[in-house]
Amino acid sequence: MPRTTRTTDPELAHKLSRRNMLGVAAGATAAALLGGATTAVAAETGPGGGHGRPVLPPGRLGIQLYSLRDKVSTLGFARVFEELRRFGYDEVEYAGYTQGSAGPITLSQLRRLTRDNGLRAIGSHVGYYSADPQAYTFAQNLTKVLDDAQALGLRHIGTASGPWRYGSTVDGWKRCAEEFNHYGAEAKKRGMKFYQHNHAEEFSFATDRPDVRLYDVLLAETDPDLVFLEMDIYWAYAGRFRFSRRADGTPAPFDPLAYVLRQPDRYPLFHVKDGERDDSARDGYRMVDVGDGDIDYQRFISAVTRTHGGRRDHHWQAEHDNPVESFTFARKASTHLHSLREKDC
Repeated sequence: MPRTTRTTDPELAHKLSRRNMLGVAAGATAAALLGGATTAVAAETGPGGGHGRPVLPPGRLGIQLYSLRDKVSTLGFARVFEELRRFGYDEVEYAGYTQGSAGPITLSQLRRLTRDNGLRAIGSHVGYYSADPQAYTFAQNLTKVLDDAQALGLRHIGTASGPWRYGSTVDGWKRCAEEFNHYGAEAKKRGMKFYQHNHAEEFSFATDRPDVRLYDVLLAETDPDLVFLEMDIYWAYAGRFRFSRRADGTPAPFDPLAYVLRQPDRYPLFHVKDGERDDSARDGYRMVDVGDGDIDYQRFISAVTRTHGGRRDHHWQAEHDNPVESFTFARKASTHLHSLREKDC
């Protein structure tokens, strides 16, 4: 069970239970999905994991452009998009709308460039809040953020900022959840989904209630029709390594995949980044190019795509925070993910 069962907050416990019911169909099949995925891994006959159908659904491979920020800044979006399409990408997730030394670009030009290179803009990361009232964030300039997302034709608009605005207490995260619900409601009016991207720390425990995992507060207090999640799979596994015990030392294990299988509709987007296991590192992993690490994406993606609508409703964005050579990373990630195969039926 990924959610703590020792919460002393009856209201929160009730909400957690209610949110779980939203994913009851997925939860009922979670064990079978996990078991099937594990069996498929055991039957791997090579790097691609067998000779069945591709694990990655067609048309659903994207990349977070933060991984290519050096190339966007120096070469511009046009050149980057040309390469991405050649590498086999279908989608991009923006990390800003400017291109540095390559010269100014308008939103309409960026939208056209994306489309003309056969790519879909699936989402964008924007800051959550700032002390600067003019900052380009959801809290300070929500209308402008949504106007720009709409101009780009985005289906999703989100933040990679955690809900830390009011601290790391349960009540602090409840306040952030209220604000996220507001952003989600405003995005929904425009036909978009608001989402939050995790790092490892979201899986830590509340400072005032050390039996409560903060990520569970976020799930319980946000409206599933208004607030969606982009699971960064690498950081979720790092969170499992760091926060599988409470402050008092009692075990609190969780499985990132189980979170998704309980409520798959809440996770339209994923970040696919890889890590080489290293128990001496703070996070338990050292980030490497996708395909060079130890995170089992054959298992993870297969299990998600076997949920109802799983091959249609989820989008997989390759990412590396600091690749040695960003075009090389992008090419390798696409080659590896396209090579993954399900077990032969």
